[in-house]
Amino acid sequence: MNDHDTIGPMMVQIGADARAAATLLATAKASAKQMALRVASDAVWDQRAAIIAANKLDLAFGADKGLSPAMMDRLMLDETRIQGMVDSLRAVAAQADPVGAVMDEWTRPNGLHIRRVRTPIGVIGVIYESRPNVTADAGALCLKSGNAVILRGGSESFHSSHAIHACLVAGLQAAGLPDKAIQLIPTRDRAAVTAMLQATDYIDVIVPRGGKGLVGLVQREARVPVFAHLEGVCHVYVDGAADLDKARAVLLNAKTRRTGICGAAEAVLVDRAFHDKYGDVLIRDLLDAGVEVRADDVLAITGTVAAKPDDYGREFLDMIIAARQVDGIDGAIAHIRQYGSHHTDAIITEDDAVADRFFRELDSAILMRNASTQFADGGEFGMGAEIGIATGKLHARGPVGAEQLTSFKYLVTGDGTVRG
Repeated sequence: MNDHDTIGPMMVQIGADARAAATLLATAKASAKQMALRVASDAVWDQRAAIIAANKLDLAFGADKGLSPAMMDRLMLDETRIQGMVDSLRAVAAQADPVGAVMDEWTRPNGLHIRRVRTPIGVIGVIYESRPNVTADAGALCLKSGNAVILRGGSESFHSSHAIHACLVAGLQAAGLPDKAIQLIPTRDRAAVTAMLQATDYIDVIVPRGGKGLVGLVQREARVPVFAHLEGVCHVYVDGAADLDKARAVLLNAKTRRTGICGAAEAVLVDRAFHDKYGDVLIRDLLDAGVEVRADDVLAITGTVAAKPDDYGREFLDMIIAARQVDGIDGAIAHIRQYGSHHTDAIITEDDAVADRFFRELDSAILMRNASTQFADGGEFGMGAEIGIATGKLHARGPVGAEQLTSFKYLVTGDGTVRG
């Protein structure tokens, strides 16, 4: 029997262990979950040298695989990024426990008292590429929300993810929680992904975190429900009533702070009125910052590249941006409806009425005014971390934190109450 032949039985065992752990976690004390996350955060920091050493193996693997600079950036860990993981673990630990929280309650005329309370979903499957910090974020959020989790990291982050996972398991053991509550698939074999997507007996929902290829595969082949976004085609619309300084600062940050994240701006839409007033200042800023600007005929200047039709609606994840002039808010809304991915879109304007239209008439999971799209992140939303940005319309939408990883049930109390 070769390694591939063992995937099926291995995944059945992992699924059964996760289901058993989920039963225990559903009633675990908030203090125990909090302790597990605090111990895990300390372990991550204490083991930072080992994690960085493991990450160097992954970086070498990624380089041999020919990963793009943006993907290599996603993969890389240093002390600063490890500190970010530690901070996220501690932030999630400090949050109020969502399990058992009363969402609503009321009393019926017949005397029945009804409460809707948060309850864990059960077992979450997370499939992700490159970013090893997802191991910590996903493990923490699933634990906080009382769910067991099965993690399948990308082949390129194999060593880093295992080093981080060991710290999470240490936290579970210290808190007396089942160490199978957070499991990491111990193989690079893609058959494990297929097995997860079909594991309806063990996994309640799949969360894919990665590029269009991965997410599309999951959405096509999963028999388990999916929380997903296909890609982050984020727009910045600079309105005629925009403040010039705000527009310049926000656009540069949205594009250049980190190009490889799903909240990076991939297109700038410039209102004709803004362009008439301020000329090419935004395009020059981008060029000066080293961004390749793929511009339409109106915004083209020396140094830009002529935009092709498929540059609009494209997730570059690189120092590249598409640029187009539009006629006011109507033109911006029409463009985003045609080319957007329902992830995150921003407007720069001082006009309240225009901003209100942008917020009301677009259906992206996240809409921003006078703020960088790079804030499309669960940590920046006060969630401590996030497991992904969901762009669907059922259950979870936007950053998926611990609260979004719960379902609910109704608790109904009577006093010998019978129905006539």
